[in-house]
Amino acid sequence: MKDTSAPQAKDLELDCSVAGYDYKLPPELIAQNPAVPRDSSRLLVVNSPTTGTETAPLHHIFHDLPALLRSGDLLVMNNTRVIPARLYGHKSTGAKIQVLLLEERQHNCWLALVKPGKSFKQGTKIIFDARGLGIGDWEDSSLVPSPQFPVPHPQLTATVLETDAATGGRLLQFDVPEGKTLVQLLEVFGEVPLPPYITTSEAADEQYQTVYAKEPGAIAAPTAGLHFTPELLQKLRDRQINQAFVTLHVGVGTFRPVEVEDVTTHQMHEEWIEVPAATVEQIRATKAAGGRIIAVGTTAVRALEGAAQSGNLQPLCGKTDLFIYPGYQWRVVDGLITNFHLPRSSLLMLVSALIGRQRLLNIYNEAIASRYRFYSFGDAMLILPEAIRALSQA
Repeated sequence: MKDTSAPQAKDLELDCSVAGYDYKLPPELIAQNPAVPRDSSRLLVVNSPTTGTETAPLHHIFHDLPALLRSGDLLVMNNTRVIPARLYGHKSTGAKIQVLLLEERQHNCWLALVKPGKSFKQGTKIIFDARGLGIGDWEDSSLVPSPQFPVPHPQLTATVLETDAATGGRLLQFDVPEGKTLVQLLEVFGEVPLPPYITTSEAADEQYQTVYAKEPGAIAAPTAGLHFTPELLQKLRDRQINQAFVTLHVGVGTFRPVEVEDVTTHQMHEEWIEVPAATVEQIRATKAAGGRIIAVGTTAVRALEGAAQSGNLQPLCGKTDLFIYPGYQWRVVDGLITNFHLPRSSLLMLVSALIGRQRLLNIYNEAIASRYRFYSFGDAMLILPEAIRALSQA
């Protein structure tokens, strides 16, 4: 593999340019379905300071992970659970609409992206119908609700309060029966949203959840965790590779495109995180004993580093808008398990902050040449601490 990563003025300039994070991906490499079993996905391993420059990455299967880590290492995982955040409904005119919930701003008042957006003015009333009762089959126009064709199914209503300038979305106040929350009703009215690049998937909803998903609130899965099975987690524990959990409810901030040319001016949308005291103690004990902190996914990275912005890792329950790109000073994370990310995305920039932008693009080119599967249901990459530390010392 040719070394194209020597630091030059042009390279440093590209680190700050969104154009520097572009690459071409054959469409057929966008995974439409997850690997079965989960841990049979492929794993590209970055294990030395020369990986991606002078030498090629190693090729493994994800179930090899216990042999690739060390006893005493700590995996930190995001235990968020994807909610059925996509809703279908109609206005009083019968016009059908689609809503993607983003986050709860107040009790049963949610920020949401809406389609078609222009018609959602303040005061607009929206009626949502229980899924599985014709809503997913609206291509058949006979099923479109209208004043002439009332729907005798259970319904949920919401009113548009205002437009959110930051996202272009709407604040929706849901009319929820007393004693209920919208999250509870979503099991009846919503569906788990898949990313727009997944167009022909046959995956069940649970295949878009990690096996350790616990805390509901995300609108997208922390996909690096999709590769783990209960059996693999047990094998890791048997080798004294421990596990700790944080929560970051994946929202628009994670997948929102970087639309500015100068990436240093990009503003991340806030996302809710919780780094509990027990996890902080596990991390401190691991580091004190010489172990390494391996984040499972970029969301776990943002939660951990977001809780350490004071200089030291502290328990945190709140929001973070942390944006990580080359030049970032790492405080907690030593290594990373991650999927392959979209061009020009903030996630690609975060991984570049670990090992270098051009080096990462070299590795992506190797993955493409080796026909790895990309994005949410795709294969994974393991960046080991020895590669990161060696880079930072260079």
